Amino acid sequence: MTNKYDVLGIGNAIVDVLTHVDDDFLNNQKLDKGGMMLVSAAEAAKVYESLGQCIECSGGSAANTIAGLASMGSETSFIGKVNEDQLGRVFQHDIRALGANFDTAVLNDGPPTAHCLVLVTPDAERTMCTYLGACVELTENDIDHATVANSNITYLEGYLWDPDEAKNAFRKAIKIAHEEGNKVALSLSDSFCVDRHHQEFVELVKNDVDILFANEDEIKKLYETGDVNDAARQLQEDCDIGAITCGAKGCIVTNIDEIGHVQGRKVGHLVDTTGAGDLFAAGFLHALSNGLSIGECGALGNLVASEVVTHMGARPDIDLKKFIAEFG
Repeated sequence: MTNKYDVLGIGNAIVDVLTHVDDDFLNNQKLDKGGMMLVSAAEAAKVYESLGQCIECSGGSAANTIAGLASMGSETSFIGKVNEDQLGRVFQHDIRALGANFDTAVLNDGPPTAHCLVLVTPDAERTMCTYLGACVELTENDIDHATVANSNITYLEGYLWDPDEAKNAFRKAIKIAHEEGNKVALSLSDSFCVDRHHQEFVELVKNDVDILFANEDEIKKLYETGDVNDAARQLQEDCDIGAITCGAKGCIVTNIDEIGHVQGRKVGHLVDTTGAGDLFAAGFLHALSNGLSIGECGALGNLVASEVVTHMGARPDIDLKKFIAEFG
């Protein structure tokens, strides 16, 4: 394809606030370990006040994937809503500094830029409390027809299905992409997200998605089965390409011709699993954009994910192009 962008990401533009906590903290705050909970500004502030030292860095699921792709040299763009405030300026700077195009109109008033409290326990599992803020102001008007039309793949995050206006933007982007003969990719994002929108997600995957990303829990919830291999067979029927991440075990990849298991990469020092799925998708889509097989796509996804879990935060802190040239 000769489109301007390899991948366009559309998702929640969020600044992450990361810190270490123990399991007792999660229990005391009545938080579901490993999940993503939507919270009000007041609830986010209450949890924040109980935290120790924190690290702030840009996040957002689809934005993390776009950041990873840009770091590997893919041509990328991102659509997401921020306010003209300090966190909004941080987000804009970070994603553009990596080489991604980002020109969604910012809010000059209304809710502040979204932020996510990422609580990392000693086992490196992350639990997230997300205040969506300006994200809920994303509308159909923010979906630029020319940008979607000029993107080989439009990548959407399941979290975007929570706000109603964003859901309409989601559907508009899908329609444009398919009318232009381009592909639509979706990340299911979170098992609780699948719970919230189960039937809609089932129909979306069957009818509108060409490439699906999910972890084991998410795909089993989607297809209401306890067997990930059974879920993979159903995914093979529904989507042209599928990828199921399985943690340290690697991933399962599917297309119309095959279902393959790709071994994971050993991680020397696991620090924080935040963004592992996002960066897996980045590696996979980068390989796919370069014409590699689904097995090679899964292997590159595993490689990139194995790097991001060795430090705090969901964005690459090294040049991924150099990293994959050395270890790929």
